[in-house]
Amino acid sequence: MTTSQKTVLRAPLGILATATATHGTGRDDDIPLPRLPGFVESAFSPLAYEVSRQCLTERPGDCSRTAVALGSLLGDTTTADLASSRMVSGKVHNPLLFMQATPNSVLGHISREFQITGQMFSISSFDDPVTELLAMADLLLEDPELDRVLVLGVELGGSERLAAVHRELTADSDRPVPDLPASAGLAAAVLLGRAGAGAPMTVRSAEAPGPDAGAVDRPGGIQGLFDLVAAHRRLLRDGGNLLLPGPAAFVLTASDETETHAHQ
Repeated sequence: MTTSQKTVLRAPLGILATATATHGTGRDDDIPLPRLPGFVESAFSPLAYEVSRQCLTERPGDCSRTAVALGSLLGDTTTADLASSRMVSGKVHNPLLFMQATPNSVLGHISREFQITGQMFSISSFDDPVTELLAMADLLLEDPELDRVLVLGVELGGSERLAAVHRELTADSDRPVPDLPASAGLAAAVLLGRAGAGAPMTVRSAEAPGPDAGAVDRPGGIQGLFDLVAAHRRLLRDGGNLLLPGPAAFVLTASDETETHAHQ
């Protein structure tokens, strides 16, 4: 069975909240990098925290029954590069850089801030983070001790290390190397729950991949998460349903209450 035919979600999931944040990309909606105590130099952790904060403050809920899954192809390469260059140049090792280079570090900060006691995971996906993160949420919500799963993806701009890794990973394909500035960062988050549990919208696996299905824009690229957030916002406004094409396609459907409210 090919990836485009795979049913990712066994049942619809409810979408409770979504958020995006970009920094240094040149987009009109770029934001100043949020200050995050204990995290320096890199956009990775501040942006991960920012999109998590937006979702969890919009829909506070019971964070003791919330899990988190963070997706990123290579993690915080900015910090890893900085720590490596300091070591090669003979500078004193900075333990702070070692700590924040681990993606789980910012998850620990988020858990303290919002009293999250559910499971926390960091995953790396070469293909489509949307598929991997939604599948992870679907699996986690089988646990009766959980009500919600916050999934988020973070992508940093291109450095020499990042470009080299992408060239190696895509040696047998024509996928492009990220063209983001080295200091740029993107993050997107989706707070998910079970369908019918107060969610204004559901997401389910589509029966067919859709006319624009194909490979992701680049290895590990999180544009699909931005597309999901945009579709969510559109349906909150207009109601109805929308196909989100991709290697594994999904259908978003607004609830009757959402549609009624949107047209009042």
